[in-house]
Amino acid sequence: MLIPLILSGGSGTRLWPVSRRNLPKQFLELAGKGTLFQQTVARTRALPEVAAPLVVASEDHRFLAADQLLEAGVEGATIVLEPLARNTAPAIALGALQALQHDPDALLLVLPADHLIADTAAFAAAVAQALPLAKDGWLATFGIRPDRPETGFGYIRRAEAIDGHGFRVGQFVEKPSLAKAESYLADGGYDWNSGMFLFRASRYLEELAAHAPAMLEAVRAAHAKATADLDFVRIDRDAFAQVPDNSIDYAVMEKTARAAVVPVSCGWSDIGSWSALWLTGDKDAAGNLREGDTLTVDTRNSLLRSHDRHLLATVGVDDLIVVTTPDATLVAHRDAAQDVKKIVEQLKAAGRSEHSLHRVVHRPWGNYDSLEAGERFQVKRIQVKPGASLSLQKHHHRAEHWIVVSGTAEVTCDDKVFLLGENQSTYIPLGSKHRLRNPGKVALELIEVQSGSYLGEDDIVRYDDVYGRA
Repeated sequence: MLIPLILSGGSGTRLWPVSRRNLPKQFLELAGKGTLFQQTVARTRALPEVAAPLVVASEDHRFLAADQLLEAGVEGATIVLEPLARNTAPAIALGALQALQHDPDALLLVLPADHLIADTAAFAAAVAQALPLAKDGWLATFGIRPDRPETGFGYIRRAEAIDGHGFRVGQFVEKPSLAKAESYLADGGYDWNSGMFLFRASRYLEELAAHAPAMLEAVRAAHAKATADLDFVRIDRDAFAQVPDNSIDYAVMEKTARAAVVPVSCGWSDIGSWSALWLTGDKDAAGNLREGDTLTVDTRNSLLRSHDRHLLATVGVDDLIVVTTPDATLVAHRDAAQDVKKIVEQLKAAGRSEHSLHRVVHRPWGNYDSLEAGERFQVKRIQVKPGASLSLQKHHHRAEHWIVVSGTAEVTCDDKVFLLGENQSTYIPLGSKHRLRNPGKVALELIEVQSGSYLGEDDIVRYDDVYGRA
C-alpha cells in the first residue's frame, strides 16, 4: 500500500510576518486554493491505491493539522507528534515505524507539507514512474528539472539510467555559486533536490541501520514509548531528546548505494522566500504580484500583500516586497528576501512575541484577536468552535468581563454554571475558577475585557483541560 508521509514540522521564518512559529507557512493560503498542507494532501488523494496520509507534525501544530484535514474531508489520517525538532531523517523514521505497524510492505511517499506543485498530473506520472524503483529496493528521490541557474537549492547529478524508470544518483551537490549553477543548467544532467522521496518503509530503516545506527536505535526507543492522545500518536519527549539531529540527505541518501532520481517538471516550488512566491505567482502587466487591497503607481516587479481592511499603496518603486499584517509590516528588496529570517532572529533576541504569534492566535478551541491593549487593560475578540471548551482555569493578576456578540456561551464561574446569549455579559473576578464553553451548533463570538496588574498569557492556572495542556 502506498502511504503518503507528510512532513509538517517547519516554521518558515523567511515568510515572516505572515508565516510565524505558531502558524507556519504550510498552514497558510499562499498560492491557489487551500493551504499548502491541504494542497499537499489533495495531491496524494488523487493517486491510485493510496492509503490515508500519515502526518508527522510538531506538538504545537497538532490541532492545526487536524482541523485542516477535517476541512479537506480527509478521514483516517494518523498524526504523529514530534515533541522536538530533529530534522527529516528521524521524522521519516518515525513515519516508517508507524507505517510498518499496519503494513509490513508499506511504500512511503515522503512529501514536505509546504511545497507548491502547479502540474499535479506530471507529479502523479513521476510517482507512477518511481514505484517500480521503490518496489525493487531503491530509495527514489524526485529531481526537479531546472529552468534557471538557481543558487538557493541543492542539486542532484544523474548517473546511468535504471530500466527506463529513473537514474542512479551520481552525486548530491550543495547549493552552488551562480557560475556553478549556470554550468549545471548548461550541462543538462543536474536536477534540483526537491526533498520528496518514495521507498519501502523497511528499506529506509535498513539503510538508516547501516549508516546511522545510533539514530535508528534512539528513534525506535522513542516510538516504543508512544501513547495515544485523542486522535494523535504522542512520542515520548525525553526519549526523543536523545535522537541525533540530521537530514535524510546527510544521514542516508548521500551514503547509500541504492539512491535513484526520477526527474520531473511539475511547476514545483518550495516557497522558501517571498521572492520564490513572486516567481510562482500570476503577475500583472507590470510584473507585480498583488494580493488584498492594493494600489500602484509606477510600480514594477514587486510583491504586494495586504491584510483585510488595510489599503497598501506604492508609488515609484521597483523590485520590492511589501507585506502587511495587523501587527507588522515588511519592506524588503526582492534580492534580499532570504535575509528576512534575520528580522525574526532580532525579534527572538529581544523577547518580542511577533516572531512566533500573530495578533490572531489560534487555539484548539478556536482563536482570539487582541484588539487593543494599554496600561492595566486588554481587549480581545474570542471565537469558540461549536462544542469546544476552554480549560477550567484562574488568574492571579486579572479580572475579566465577557460580552457575547453572537452564539451561546456556557459560563462556569466558581460554583455557578449558567448560559449567556447575544448581548448578555458577565464578570469573572480575579482568582475565580472559570470556564467558557460553546454548547451550540454555531460559532460563539464574544468580547473579553481584561483588567489588572499583569495581563500576560502565562498568568493561567489550569485545573482541567480536554486538550491535554498543562
